[in-house]
Amino acid sequence: MQARDHFLTTSLDDLLARGESGDGFPEAAGLLRRVAGEVPAYGQILKEKAIDPAAIRSPADFANLPLLDKANYVRRFSQDEVVFGGDRGRCDFYAVSSGSTGEPTFWPRAAADEYPVAVRFEQVLHDMFRAHEKRTLAIVCFAMGTWVGGMFTTFCLRAVAEKGYCVMIATPGNKPDEILRIVEKLGPDFDQTILLGYPPFLKEVIDAGRAKGLDWGRFHPRLVLAGEVFSETWRELMAERAGVEDIIHFAASLYGTADAGVLAQETPLSVAIRRFLAKRPDLAQAIFGDTRLPTLCQYDPAGRYFEVVDGTLAFSGDNGVPLIRYHIADRGGIMTYADMMARLAAAGFDASFVLKHRRQPFVWVFGRANFTISYFGANIFPETVSLALEQPTVRGFVTGKFVMEVKEGLSDKPAFALAVELAQGVAAADAISEVIAETVLGTLRELNSEFANYVPSDLQRPLITLYPQGHPDYFPVGVKHRYSR
Repeated sequence: MQARDHFLTTSLDDLLARGESGDGFPEAAGLLRRVAGEVPAYGQILKEKAIDPAAIRSPADFANLPLLDKANYVRRFSQDEVVFGGDRGRCDFYAVSSGSTGEPTFWPRAAADEYPVAVRFEQVLHDMFRAHEKRTLAIVCFAMGTWVGGMFTTFCLRAVAEKGYCVMIATPGNKPDEILRIVEKLGPDFDQTILLGYPPFLKEVIDAGRAKGLDWGRFHPRLVLAGEVFSETWRELMAERAGVEDIIHFAASLYGTADAGVLAQETPLSVAIRRFLAKRPDLAQAIFGDTRLPTLCQYDPAGRYFEVVDGTLAFSGDNGVPLIRYHIADRGGIMTYADMMARLAAAGFDASFVLKHRRQPFVWVFGRANFTISYFGANIFPETVSLALEQPTVRGFVTGKFVMEVKEGLSDKPAFALAVELAQGVAAADAISEVIAETVLGTLRELNSEFANYVPSDLQRPLITLYPQGHPDYFPVGVKHRYSR
């Protein structure tokens, strides 16, 4: 009740104030002291390492605490041992991870844990979509089973609506026909319609609506996305097909995980920065340390304290299972608001057209490393192939989904194989395979120097196989897509 009342009675500006003026360490240190004294598993970890939590007085001290992960913490101890008081009875709900990195994990959570995360949704709805002023239809397009996305999103949206936002929620889950029926039936009664789901699935929904002759523009669509990195070309393509001109306020990506809910979110400022950097790859590489363009978000350090460990992310935060220096192993980085804006200003970036600035730090994250394949020692990332399939010469034929794999034994040489899902109503043809192969090859040679230099030139051309939409072997319906084998 305290968590609920605090969220409902405190303005968004006040909720975010601590994180805009501080670095989050005092809150992380306070959480550490609580967890050390009240969570049996973590107390045992500190005892084994001979660490006195009272001696942790600075960020440098904090960085010497052990990193936690699923293997050495969540799977080592019972669920009762990793929650406050050693009793999961304070929790009332399970969030289940997607299992994309192995066996699904069950995370106990309490309603009190969701209100701080609902602030992330409120920030998106307020700053990005002005849902405090506009009648808004929010359609949850994540799967509505035990997996974290659908139920978790619905809870947070209802909390925002309870706070007074003009939001009505529908929960068809990942069923395109039902989503389109809701849009057509209810959309005309609202000022805007927000679809919340995974990027490739929402593309399917937008394309399916267009195939039915749906005029998306009349519903003023907006997107909330999670689970995958997408390019600015993809954002532009979706805005074009949705009939939206204001691309800065069209789509917001959430950086979230079943382990701790939403950790960070795109903002109008971060979108503007990302679009600026997409046209300046040298500057992007200087900031992010990679030729790929990551998801760029802002976060509240008072709620989630991020650290970078050897180029990967770790965070600390209060949840059903409170976590200290939890190593999610996503490749990425962090930068303060002041440092980011100074570097961009030196490059000529003018953010004056972005109406709402939050002085929150930035976090960026690349795609999951487990979706990457190695071919002759060159790492091939799904984001690069996605960018190729979004080019004008290709995108009309495909959904954007694909599966990469290295096939052995073809003429005694390995081959880079690419299974590609065709758009609805498109039949497989050699001419389509040819243009896809040429486009993917050109994009990889341009953007992936390892590929261009490590892979023998006669083996660089991808082997393309085209599949109809929803093919059970590569593109099963209703499950989270995997981009590699």
